[in-house]
Amino acid sequence: MKDEAMYEAITHGIRVSVSPQFLDHESDDDRFFWAYTVVIENEGEKTAQLKTRYWQITDAKGRVEEVRGPGVVGETPVLKPGESFTYTSGCPLNEPSGMMVGSYGMMDADGEPFEVEIPAFSLDSPEGRSTLN
Repeated sequence: MKDEAMYEAITHGIRVSVSPQFLDHESDDDRFFWAYTVVIENEGEKTAQLKTRYWQITDAKGRVEEVRGPGVVGETPVLKPGESFTYTSGCPLNEPSGMMVGSYGMMDADGEPFEVEIPAFSLDSPEGRSTLN
């Protein structure tokens, strides 16, 4: 059963949509892997560039890992009004479920920095749910 949810947030005219997907074929009893696809759309009136990323990753036992860095997947995309950028990345956890939330550090065409919310999204594997046999 394919179970994909879409999570969205709009901040300062930038829409961030995230679709996580459990990667059963890459996971085992000790490590659980997810891919997540992010679409960043500029629905505002000014050109904006993604400069930094911040992620807070929490597993089912409440352990928190923070990740900060430049750009996403090695890029710092510039989005004119109406443009979008899509990328896919991944996240491993030691637990069968967790969640991610974060923000992108952006800069507008005037050089003004601003933060864009990445919506919180669930990382749920089949092992993390109660199932009927």
